[in-house]
Amino acid sequence: MLDLDPNRDGVVPVPAATVIIGRPAREGGVEVFCVKRHQKSGFLGGAVVFPGGKVDAGDQHADWKASHTPLSERAQVLGAGALGFAIAALRETLEEAAILPVVGDPLDAAAALELRAELSSRGKLTEAPAGDIFRTLIQNRDWVLDTARLVPLWRWTTPKAEKRRFETPFYWLDLPPGQLGESDQHETTQGFWSTPKALLQRWEAGEVFLAPPTSRSLELLGELGSPGDVSALAARHSLDPICPELKFEGQTTILALPGDPLHSLTEPIQGGEDGPTRFVLEDGRFIGKRMPRG
Repeated sequence: MLDLDPNRDGVVPVPAATVIIGRPAREGGVEVFCVKRHQKSGFLGGAVVFPGGKVDAGDQHADWKASHTPLSERAQVLGAGALGFAIAALRETLEEAAILPVVGDPLDAAAALELRAELSSRGKLTEAPAGDIFRTLIQNRDWVLDTARLVPLWRWTTPKAEKRRFETPFYWLDLPPGQLGESDQHETTQGFWSTPKALLQRWEAGEVFLAPPTSRSLELLGELGSPGDVSALAARHSLDPICPELKFEGQTTILALPGDPLHSLTEPIQGGEDGPTRFVLEDGRFIGKRMPRG
C-alpha cells in the first residue's frame, strides 16, 4: 500500500486534491462517499479513499475565470494554486464519483454519468490535459462550476520517505441534489456510502485498508452532528500542511506528526492539539497514538 524508504531524500510534492462528499445520515451525523482504488494503482493500490487526484495544467488555466463561482476566503488561503486545487477537486469528483456541483444544479445522477462518460471518451482521443477537456465540456454547456461549495478542511503532504508525494487539501462537499455517487470501475473498483464510525470499524476488523490521512479524517468527521457542523470543524483546523516523518523506535515503524517528540516540528498544526501525535504500524495498520510532549 505504502512505499516507505528511510533513505529517500524526498521528491517535490505534486499538487493534488481530495474531496469528502457528504450527506446526512439517517441516525444523525453524516455519511461520506468512498471509493476503493484499483489494486494495480501506483499509489495506495487497493486502499479505501475519498475521491481525488492530481492537479493538471488544464485545471489552472486562465480561461476558467468566468466558469466558476468565487472561492471562499478560506479556500484562498491555499495561495496561488487555490483555483487549480478547487478545479481538480471537482473534476476528480466527476471522474471517480459521478458527482459535480454546478450553479443551478442542472445535473441529476444520469446526467452526471453521461458527462463523466463524455469526459472519459474525449480523454482517450486526445493528449490534452484532462482539465482542458473538462473546461471545454463545462463551457460548451454554459455551466458554472460551484467551487464556492467546497469547504477546505485540512491539508496533508506525503512523507519524504514515500516514493510518490502529494500536497493535498481535503475539501468537504455537500452532495448536490439529485446526484448519487458511483465508482468509475477503472481507477476505482468500488464506490459506497458509509458513516465514519462504520468504516473505521471495518478498518479495525482488517476488512479495508485506510491510509493515516483517511482514518484521521474519518475520526474527525465522526464528531459531526450533521453536515451543518462542517464549517465549525474546518475553522478549528489550520490549512498548514501536515507532513508526517518516518521514524523508528527499535523495530517499530512510526509516522510522526508535527508536535510529536520524534518530529522535527515541535509544535502541532492547529487542530491537531488533541489528536494523535503519531501513527504506529501494528499488524499492517497505522494506528494513531498520542505521546506526551517532553
